[in-house]
Amino acid sequence: MRRSTFLAAATATTLSATLFTGLSPAHADSASGGPVLSDADGWYEPGLIFVSAHSDRPLTHITAHFYPLDAPAGGPEAGSTEDFTQYTGQDATSGTWRAPVHLADLGDYRVTVDLEDASGATVTGALSPHTLRYRTLITIPGLTATPAVPDYLHQQVTVSGTALATDPRHPDTSTPAAGVPVDIETGRGRVDATTTADGRFTAAFVPVRTSVDLTAAPEESVNYPGAIGLLSPKQHLHTTQAPVRLTASTHALNLKQGATGTVTGRAEIQTTSGWQPLPHTSVELFGTAPTGSGIVAGQTTTDSQGAYTLHVSSDNAAPAAQLVAGTDDLPFQQVATEPFGLHVAYTTHMDMSAELTDTSSLKVSGYVYYEDARAHWPTKPTVTLQYSKDGKSGWKNAATVPVKIRYNKPLFEEEFARSLTTTNTNVYWRAQFNGNPDLATSTTKPVHLYRYATRVTGFHATPDPVRKNQPIRFAGTLQYKNGTTWKPLDGGSPTLYFKPRGSTTYHYVSELGTDKHGHLVGTETAHQDGTWAVSLSRETENHYLKSAQVTDYVDVR
Repeated sequence: MRRSTFLAAATATTLSATLFTGLSPAHADSASGGPVLSDADGWYEPGLIFVSAHSDRPLTHITAHFYPLDAPAGGPEAGSTEDFTQYTGQDATSGTWRAPVHLADLGDYRVTVDLEDASGATVTGALSPHTLRYRTLITIPGLTATPAVPDYLHQQVTVSGTALATDPRHPDTSTPAAGVPVDIETGRGRVDATTTADGRFTAAFVPVRTSVDLTAAPEESVNYPGAIGLLSPKQHLHTTQAPVRLTASTHALNLKQGATGTVTGRAEIQTTSGWQPLPHTSVELFGTAPTGSGIVAGQTTTDSQGAYTLHVSSDNAAPAAQLVAGTDDLPFQQVATEPFGLHVAYTTHMDMSAELTDTSSLKVSGYVYYEDARAHWPTKPTVTLQYSKDGKSGWKNAATVPVKIRYNKPLFEEEFARSLTTTNTNVYWRAQFNGNPDLATSTTKPVHLYRYATRVTGFHATPDPVRKNQPIRFAGTLQYKNGTTWKPLDGGSPTLYFKPRGSTTYHYVSELGTDKHGHLVGTETAHQDGTWAVSLSRETENHYLKSAQVTDYVDVR
């Protein structure tokens, strides 16, 4: 449908003598300073013409002439009027005058005006910059909205009104306008209706804003071809926003970087029937601190029973935050908030090397670092050394080791180191960084370190006594302890020592071998009386501890 023939009532009723002052006026026939026409228009008042003019003397006579738009120049006029009375203005020198118009046919007419003032100065045939639209007017005097103040329980608004048709040839008689489409503006959208035989129309909508100015505009209709439709006066509508409340399963989350937390709860709205579930309403987590204001860490929507499950991302820390149910522009409900704190512990990385010495001393060294520039080291960062029998469970703390901060920057490794004596010679070891709210705890992979206890049993040297420069053979068994059981140590290299008679010092002689049963293998030449000793005492790699010395005295003759 075309809507170009319909104008707003506010626009129509504010046309005045000053509206067209930029157009070239018609001057008096005599000396300058006489009558000047500004405009002549119908102002969308049926059966009336309004003439705006001024002069340096009071205007005494006005005549308006009307010509069909399609009539040739110099053709006969369709009518005229001179029954003018002043409508606006302080005196007769300037203002607006109006007069009734009686024409036989509806349509658009050119208007010329003759003016005369008290000095006798005249202007004849001044052409108005506007035409007279002598047409039927469709108006809607007013609108009714029910309920007048919609609320959460009564959201749908019914808008009604009556369209009236007024023929300018019979301006005092208005009739119901039937079959006229009506376009109703609801603030953020439109609804349509059509008038019934009595000119009435009804339409329904649900407001999407708290404050709405309702207007209705009649549109073109086959029942009233060429009619002018005027916009109805505004009908102000304001909704009632009900209080809302919100529950949360927790008001703080401490998340590791990359993890997701969960908050559950329920939203309710207060109505005249009491508190009831608030369905289909957004729930969001917003940061409120200056550095994180407006950050959305998670959002969801309540279900039909007002319940919600909010998955909270650890992408942005928000120690000062709010859970928010609803938004500011909802027409029927207020916004509910609950305080919240989202702490994110940023990822740390670490590694450790560890070994057991021959004396069962544990040596550990390693490093820790983080990547994210938003993280910060604790005042005194530490690492805890832990051990477990199976490397999976039952971890126990052995020692706390400080981390030396040298760089205090992301991606820079900060080191730790410690040596300690331990009786745990067959366990798994790991290091755990003790984090803080800014830095997550991290743990190294378990390292299995073990050293078996060793011994030599049944040691003796033969023959005894032995002749000088004759070979001496050594017997005995090298064993290691696995759990509670002693087992032969195949391929071991126990060390042979000798202390001459009268001496207090053992001297290294050689390395003996062992067969697959752990039996000692090796001989030496007898030179003098003395004591032979054997023990697993040199470097034993990563698996075996030193053994106690066992001795045997041999008499050399």
